[in-house]
Amino acid sequence: MTTSNFVLRGIFAPITTPFASDHTLALERLRENVQKYNQTKLAGYVVVGSTGESVYLREEEKLRVWETVRNTAAADKLLIAGTGMESTAETIALTERAASLGYRVALVKTPHYFKPQMTEAALEHYFCAVANASKIPILIYSVPQFTGVAVEAALVARLAQHPNIIGIKESSGNVERVAQIIAATPEPFSLLAGSATTLYASLALGARGGILAAACAWPEWFTSLYEAFWQGDHDRARELQQKILPAIKLVVSACGVSGVKHAMNLRGYYGGPARPPLLPLAEHERAEIASIVRSLEVAN
Repeated sequence: MTTSNFVLRGIFAPITTPFASDHTLALERLRENVQKYNQTKLAGYVVVGSTGESVYLREEEKLRVWETVRNTAAADKLLIAGTGMESTAETIALTERAASLGYRVALVKTPHYFKPQMTEAALEHYFCAVANASKIPILIYSVPQFTGVAVEAALVARLAQHPNIIGIKESSGNVERVAQIIAATPEPFSLLAGSATTLYASLALGARGGILAAACAWPEWFTSLYEAFWQGDHDRARELQQKILPAIKLVVSACGVSGVKHAMNLRGYYGGPARPPLLPLAEHERAEIASIVRSLEVAN
């Protein structure tokens, strides 16, 4: 275990995992996407997270994706690996593999299959066991819309005392929960917003940045919002938040990974298909996303 010597801040893209038409890995396309992201002001990349369809990847595929991104990412981009699994032992083993590949931080989601037993005590034991064993710092991942398990402020406050737990990706979109967590945790613990709809509000409450699925398609938009906020140009930051809001709700909230990937296709990245059982978009969804992509090009 190592104590972190850096603070997480900035906008991170939880990059998608590109697949070919037969749903096998398209690693060359992944390299192309990362090379383009290297030219943006993104602080780094989360690799094999929810938007990366981690639950649909075999372990050997995760390792190949991690290796590809590590070998392509610019030196100034912080690499975060999604390593959370259902069992403590498997999470520890996968986190060790990510560390050995050069990843700086592990994003660890809550176990959730045995939901009634995922009490605060169980989650505290889980995160502390992973943090104790890990050679790299741990970022808690709370995403109750997918898992049904939220990490509340009182538990985050206790976990923040662990020297190898450096922050939380809070994806519920619940601004009150964001405020409670920030109030309950000490410096330099970092809260990163996982909901793009509440990025400005979260920054105003003390969040240090965000890990945002929509940033896979619009990295410049969110890094501009972030910069405007920290430069004190709150009118500009609020304007960007309001203008991007309909796109977030349609592309991410309504259409999910398939929506993000289609928006990426339209913005010069490779999105490609999502892996089954995720379905392709309906024609009307594709048309709606195309319309909103065009409207944002004009707005910006």
